[in-house]
Amino acid sequence: MSTVGLVGLGSMGFGMAQSLLRAGHSVHGFDLNPDAVARFQAEGGGAGDLEAVAPGLDALVLVVVNADQMEAVLFGPDMIAEELKPGALVVGCATVPPESARVFEDWLGDHGLLYLDAPISGGAAKAAQGELTMMASGKPAAMQAAEPLLEALASTVFRLGDAAGPASAMKMVNQLLAGVHIAAAAEAMTFGISQGIEPKTCLEVISQCAGSSWMFQNRGPHIVEGDYQPRSAVEIFVKDLGIVSDVARDARFAAPLAATALQQFLAAAGMGHGREDDAAVAKVYARNAGLKLPGDE
Repeated sequence: MSTVGLVGLGSMGFGMAQSLLRAGHSVHGFDLNPDAVARFQAEGGGAGDLEAVAPGLDALVLVVVNADQMEAVLFGPDMIAEELKPGALVVGCATVPPESARVFEDWLGDHGLLYLDAPISGGAAKAAQGELTMMASGKPAAMQAAEPLLEALASTVFRLGDAAGPASAMKMVNQLLAGVHIAAAAEAMTFGISQGIEPKTCLEVISQCAGSSWMFQNRGPHIVEGDYQPRSAVEIFVKDLGIVSDVARDARFAAPLAATALQQFLAAAGMGHGREDDAAVAKVYARNAGLKLPGDE
């Protein structure tokens, strides 16, 4: 079994760290939130700061928000990329532009390190169960080194190429659909309210109809219960749909549905809901139509 460091003990990363630990790996978890680190250590996670632990790691898994945070971990003041032993594996799970994934592969290769482009999908519950879907691309040596980790983390792994980039491109496709579907679910739910349909009834009926989607069935209960504790925050889709928009523009590809959904998430963030669950985009529709959502005073 490997000695693994995992940076980012948020809703996804904590469950991933648990899954690696359960599979028998020695796991050190790191996060800016000391409570998350202490909680993971209480479950059997290893102690020590990243700079001290790095030379003994076989793999470093980055479950951070974006490419800037990945760069800060690897090439920031502590230069963790220089502390890792030659041949160690870095697994990038953040949603980043494909070009960023290719740059990380090149930079880490210059330091004698392997890089796997490995964005994730599935949510916190599946992360904790080791049942994520992972999109992976990277050099054959990186893919081979990552196999024990992928087995612990995911029930489905799509191997998408022998260089970094394709996996991140596929994750952008997923996030385009996910963001549009969340916004559409919020629009449908609040439209139903405007027609006198109780949100609970709307969720029950549409979940059994052709108009349903995974996001409708997953996020709809958050709206019905007025529960906006963040499983995946509004700001995540501001970032991810922003990446989609930027890459589409560079490709001269019109993506009007993604652009419209992005504006709704931006509006939700502007209303102060950026750190709430992404289902809070429903509050934009409710405000504009003068509607009350469940849980509103």
